Amino acid sequence: MNASVSLLSLGGLGMVGLAAGFIDTIAGGGGLLTVPSLLLAGLPAVCALATNKLQGSFGSFTASSTMIARGLVRPRDEAWPFVTSFAGSIVGCLLVQRIRAQALDVVVPLVLAGIAIYFLANRTAGEHPGQQRVGVWTYRLTVVPAIGFYDGFLGPGTGSFFGLAGVALRGQTLIGATATAKLLNFGSNFAALLVFLLGGRIVWLVGLAMLLGQIAGAYLGAHVMIRGGARLIRPMIVIMCLGMLARYAWQKGWWGL
Repeated sequence: MNASVSLLSLGGLGMVGLAAGFIDTIAGGGGLLTVPSLLLAGLPAVCALATNKLQGSFGSFTASSTMIARGLVRPRDEAWPFVTSFAGSIVGCLLVQRIRAQALDVVVPLVLAGIAIYFLANRTAGEHPGQQRVGVWTYRLTVVPAIGFYDGFLGPGTGSFFGLAGVALRGQTLIGATATAKLLNFGSNFAALLVFLLGGRIVWLVGLAMLLGQIAGAYLGAHVMIRGGARLIRPMIVIMCLGMLARYAWQKGWWGL
């Protein structure tokens, strides 16, 4: 562990993990909190990303387990999407170490803005089951692995992407799409975690402190999400997408344009 990460910092990172787990379960975007916090704690960028996947995997596992226990997700129905999300993430995680990700500087902000606009313009989207716009296997073999690839390649907003895809392309309710997103996001998180494990980049003590917070936050978030339904999820997704978009613009220095 980096010597500069004190016990006080570990406690603070644990609280960040709790908040991120709560937010991530409801709307996605918990990485807005965790990655900057890990960098501020003094971790090198690669170690911060690797440690983030450790704690994020436990959060998404907790959330998806809760959804399964409450009957909102049937693992048998999502087995193939889980596998293709996992596979896409592996490819993305391996590829990001070999090429530059500058192409995503335009793609990611556009997609985040699109998600926010979609849910602002369609205020009843996801309240009731809708029309399935793509075939089952087309969705499983193209959309899901593409989002999984993005999670392994970069990551911010993956849960929101899965949620939007479930509503807009599969015709799921927003609760059903968000519940399914947790399982698929666990698949992509776990795949990236395995790659980082092989690379030996995880800072274990920091990851342990954060994953304990993640588990608690994800558990609380899952129950709040189930009770709040679409009326809670929709504004949370919009807020988190706009927050991620603002952070992206700040990182790239676009405010000065």
